[in-house]
Amino acid sequence: MIYSFRNSGFRDPETGVYNQTYFMEVFNREWHRHIRDNQSLALLYLYPHIRETRKHPGLMEMLSKELEKALLRSSDMIARMNNECFALGLFNIDTEGTAVVANRIEENIRGFIKRFDKDPSIQMNYKLAACICAPNRDKRIEKLFVNTETMAKMLVQEKDKHSVMENLQ
Repeated sequence: MIYSFRNSGFRDPETGVYNQTYFMEVFNREWHRHIRDNQSLALLYLYPHIRETRKHPGLMEMLSKELEKALLRSSDMIARMNNECFALGLFNIDTEGTAVVANRIEENIRGFIKRFDKDPSIQMNYKLAACICAPNRDKRIEKLFVNTETMAKMLVQEKDKHSVMENLQ
């Protein structure tokens, strides 16, 4: 990816998706809008375990493009939280809609893996966790992030799995 100063404030330079700072700012703004409009939202954490080699540089960038294809609504967003995790924000969505998006993400990942299936140097698996929440003044946004991360870590023993938790308490 060619680095652009025009996007340097809110884009991850390696993958081209939003960075953590911008994602947190937008997610916080959406959280408060969803309180006002009495709508639900979802936070997804994706932990792709992918090993890049010299033979195949830029795999994370190619994976992030596949993930962006899974988000069909312009209001949904994806960001790279750190070297190990992507976060996806799905706004004005319910449990069924979140499950549809999670399945679409998994289909895109399987297609991505299949393209490199014949190359044994490429190894990839993933974990995907989603929490759905109807924000209100009694709920804390931090708890949504902590619960989503905790749920993703509980999937550590299992490969290529996703989990969806509804109704953050």
